[in-house]
Amino acid sequence: MAYNNASDFLIAGNDEHGVMPATPGKRTPMMPYIDREIYENEFNFAAKNWFLADCLRIGFYIYDVKPNRQDLSISARVAAVNRVSPTLVLTFAYNAFGDGTTFNNVGGLEAYYSSLNIMPAQSRTLAYDVYDSILEATDLRGRGVDNLDVGILSSVRTVSALVECGFMTNFNEAKLMIDPDNQRIIGQAACKGVCKFLNVRYITPQETRYTTLRRGSQGALVRYLQFMLKMEGYAVGNVDGIFGTQTENAVLSFQRANGLTPDGIVGPRTWEKINNFKPDNRTLRKGSYGAEVKYLQRKLYSKLYNVGAIDGIFGNQTLDAVTAFQQENGLTPDGIVGPNTWAAIMNNANSRPLI
Repeated sequence: MAYNNASDFLIAGNDEHGVMPATPGKRTPMMPYIDREIYENEFNFAAKNWFLADCLRIGFYIYDVKPNRQDLSISARVAAVNRVSPTLVLTFAYNAFGDGTTFNNVGGLEAYYSSLNIMPAQSRTLAYDVYDSILEATDLRGRGVDNLDVGILSSVRTVSALVECGFMTNFNEAKLMIDPDNQRIIGQAACKGVCKFLNVRYITPQETRYTTLRRGSQGALVRYLQFMLKMEGYAVGNVDGIFGTQTENAVLSFQRANGLTPDGIVGPRTWEKINNFKPDNRTLRKGSYGAEVKYLQRKLYSKLYNVGAIDGIFGNQTLDAVTAFQQENGLTPDGIVGPNTWAAIMNNANSRPLI
C-alpha cells in the first residue's frame, strides 16, 4: 500500500477554554482530598500538546491555534486557522452534564463535525477516524459522532473536527483529566486517527528511530525534540527544526535536571528520559529527581494524593503522598517506590474514592 508523506500536510491543533484566568464554569465540581476544582483546559491543553508532539514525530508540520493558556474567542481562533490554511484542524474538549456542581454517572467520548463546514463530508470522516482511534486506545464508552454547527467547526475554511474526551462531572473521568497517561494516550490516538484520514503511515513511539542529535542538526526529529522540551517548560525558542544555541541550552538544562552528562548531545540516554517510556522501571525514594519523579507526582496527583509542587524532586510532600498511597493499598508504607508500589500506581482502580 502506498502512503502519503506526512511532510506534505500542515496539522492544526486547538484546545478549548483557558486557565489564566480560568474560563467561567469550565471546571469539575470540587475534588475531594486535593480540595480544588480541575479546570477543563488542564486536560485540553495537555492532550492537544501530545497530539501536536506526536504529529511532529510522524513528520507532519504543525500549527498551534492557541499556544497560550489564556482563553481565546472562537472568532479569533477561526481567524487564526483561516490565516494559515492548514490541511485540517482538530479541537480537544471535555464535556459536562447537569448543573456542574455535583458528580453524576454520565460519561464517555463524543466527536463532532459541522454540515456547514466547507468540506462537510471530509470533516465527518475525520471525526469518525479520530473517534474510533481514541475508543480503541482507551476504556471510554463511545457516545457517537454528531453534527454541531459552531464556529471552530463550521466557519474554518478547512476540514475540522472536535472531540469531547470525557465528562468533567463524572468523578472517574474527572480524575483522568490530569492523568499523564490519559492525556498522552488520547493525544497520540488522535494523531493515529489523523494518519488514517490522510493515508499516512502511523509509526508508534516505540518503533521510531531516535537518531543522535546535536548542535547543527536539522529536520523533523529536531522539531519533535524542541516541542517535547517546550512541553516540559524548557525555553527552546522557535520550534523550527534547527538545533541552535537555544535548543542546545535547553538540552543541557534537561540533562542536568535528569542526572545525565550535560554535553548537549541527544543520544540514547537523553532520548530515553525525554520520551520516558518506562518510568516504572526505576526505584524512587526521597532524594530522587528527574522525569520519572515528575511522572510519579503526576500519577499520584491524578489519584488525588497531594504531592505538593510537581517539580521532579522527591521531597517530603511526595514522600507523604507515597506513604499514604501505600497504606491505603495494602503495601508496606516505606515511602520507596519499587516494583510493587509501581504496579499498584499503574492500576487505575487504585485511586481515592468519592467522599
